Amino acid sequence: MPGSLETMKKPPRADGLASILAIGTATPPNAVEQVDFPDFYFRITGSEHLVDLKKKFRRICEKTAIRKRYFSWDEELIKKNPSLRTFDEPSLDARQKLAVEQIPKLGAAAARAAIEEWGQPKSRITHLIFSTLSGVDLPGADYILTKHLGLSPSVQRVMLYHVGCFAGGTVLRLAKDLAESSRGARVLVVCSETTSAAVIRGPSEEHLDDLVAQSLFADGASALIVGADADERAGERVVFSIISASQLVIPDSERAIGGRFGEGGIHALFHRDAPGVISGSIGKCLEEAFSPLGVRDWNSIFWAAHPGGRAILDRLEETVGLRPERLSATRHVLAEYGNLSSACVLFILDEMRRRSAKEGKGTTGEGLELGVLFGFGPGLTIETVVLRASPIA
Repeated sequence: MPGSLETMKKPPRADGLASILAIGTATPPNAVEQVDFPDFYFRITGSEHLVDLKKKFRRICEKTAIRKRYFSWDEELIKKNPSLRTFDEPSLDARQKLAVEQIPKLGAAAARAAIEEWGQPKSRITHLIFSTLSGVDLPGADYILTKHLGLSPSVQRVMLYHVGCFAGGTVLRLAKDLAESSRGARVLVVCSETTSAAVIRGPSEEHLDDLVAQSLFADGASALIVGADADERAGERVVFSIISASQLVIPDSERAIGGRFGEGGIHALFHRDAPGVISGSIGKCLEEAFSPLGVRDWNSIFWAAHPGGRAILDRLEETVGLRPERLSATRHVLAEYGNLSSACVLFILDEMRRRSAKEGKGTTGEGLELGVLFGFGPGLTIETVVLRASPIA
């Protein structure tokens, strides 16, 4: 008996590093060009009489460097729910209904794309990590997703609610631990966001900072298959290996980025110095992550940084001394999708490997072997993930 108990306590670990074996993304069908959004937003909220505020909002939108965003809601939904057209009228029921319906649905679409690329039977999925900023319900979005996908009832689930924009790094850190601690584990990672549903509300002349949220956030989902010791004979292929993952909370920074959840949804809070606080801590994160690897040149690695906003990327590029091409994929995702919270950085990895394949650079990391993924969010919290790109077959 003691021998059996010891065997059960110490299941065999994987031999190799956890790796991303497939990536999938999905967006809802409702797309709005950023140049048209001020007119659209003030019309659907019945705020066209606020002429000066609309002009201010247009200037804010122009500075975001966003070209297009996708939304789970549409004009018809806004009309059916008048509480969403005001700034502070109680609207939690309407927001929850939308999020609870759309988050698992959008996540399932991204997961199906990842599973199709992976090419293995769904029965091989042993774990599920699901992250979203909104839509708390019981049973949770993770449970609903297993029903949508027809996953085994024995899949081990981890549900993350309200972690925030840095969760795209958090899920990789957790997936690495799960994949490496149990031989044969295959972790389905899903980040599904209807962020705009949580923050959409009418404009207010007394709350100008809220217009920043209206100009940035959008909806989308991304999914990964993560596992160690890829079975190449069965057709598994490593896209990125996860070398290391760590988290840092910047001291005394909790007021820089945050959100207050109430009957009117989430009111996002942004301090003007947030880009400076984040960029000021990046050097320490890079040194700690890459010193063991002997890397000191930050232009010699590829970058996937959460695009919380243009100002954050501009300050990051300036502080670290990055050449423009290092953040090219990151800026592209911000332009084409907006701020997707946790899903953003996984969209960037997908964009990066697509570019490399198209340009024939030989690896999935823009011709570079090592790279970094950064998640930034409330706390202020920074997730630092070191990746190694694999050759393109």
